[in-house]
Amino acid sequence: MSIYDFKVKKRNNEEVSLSELKGKVLLIVNTATGCGFTPQYEGLETLYEKYHEKGLEILDFPCDQFGHQAPGTDDEIHEFCTMKYQTKFEQFSKIEVNGENEIPLYTYLKENAPKEEVVGLKNKMAMKAIEKISSTCKKESDIKWNFTKFLVDKEGNVIKRFDPTFKPMDMEEDILKLL
Repeated sequence: MSIYDFKVKKRNNEEVSLSELKGKVLLIVNTATGCGFTPQYEGLETLYEKYHEKGLEILDFPCDQFGHQAPGTDDEIHEFCTMKYQTKFEQFSKIEVNGENEIPLYTYLKENAPKEEVVGLKNKMAMKAIEKISSTCKKESDIKWNFTKFLVDKEGNVIKRFDPTFKPMDMEEDILKLL
């Protein structure tokens, strides 16, 4: 099984196969519009604008599992992101990333990412606090909060998993290596 075997739903409920993204570098993110990390949309959009033409795709999956910080419909979330952060990258239908209703793509990402999440030294204490309040985080590999990021190479290999406190622009060097 590879990442290209999965299908996901766009905002309009249309199913799309990730096989359409073969040969691209993917940055897959579970997001929320009412989170302390929501300003990371700005960095995500900057990366997208700089590297989309060179083969970067950002896949935005809104998720309401962490403190109900992604309220609203898919269209309302999309409107917020495009109005406030001028996002142009693909935003998919709202999902769950942990538990019995997690989408298969996230099960795969969690199982195939390197076991060590990339966390900045100064952010370790913040992540410990987040883990304590994350009610959906039951297993070691579970997503701990909004804005966990997975970097996937052109062959579909999950290369890195970045914690929510890791800023998008701090991933630029890793993305460049894969492009």
